Amino acid sequence: MQKKFQGSKKEMRSLSTYVKLMRAAESITARAHRHLSSVGLTVSQFGVLEALYHSGPLSQKDIGKKILRSSGNITMVIDNLERRGLVRRERDRTDRRFYIVHLTDEGNKLISKIFPPHATVISDQMSFLSAAEQETLGNLCKKLGLRGET
Repeated sequence: MQKKFQGSKKEMRSLSTYVKLMRAAESITARAHRHLSSVGLTVSQFGVLEALYHSGPLSQKDIGKKILRSSGNITMVIDNLERRGLVRRERDRTDRRFYIVHLTDEGNKLISKIFPPHATVISDQMSFLSAAEQETLGNLCKKLGLRGET
């Protein structure tokens, strides 16, 4: 069967690599996030809780940058987490236009409980690669992700 797109060798290699990268990432992500439905969290909600757990209180803008979501999406995600009592917003003391998002005790308890098994799943998935391969892949992904950023 003939492929419809007949690009240059460079384009075909790039597209093939991109598809493999995305399939691998989506496959690992799906396995790593299966447990979230059991605690009623979406992937974005988990991302917000995880960012706050590891970085401490953050502005909504900084959370959006960390988990690669738009400001409108982050607002909705934080609204939902706030309704569940997992986070709270406080006005920034130095710039009242911004809110700083904090984990509540309940939010900290939840993420403290679900993050360790999450890390184990990711470690298990990545164990198919040697330590050296993981380092190389990490460096390549970082290089690719930073391309074009100043």
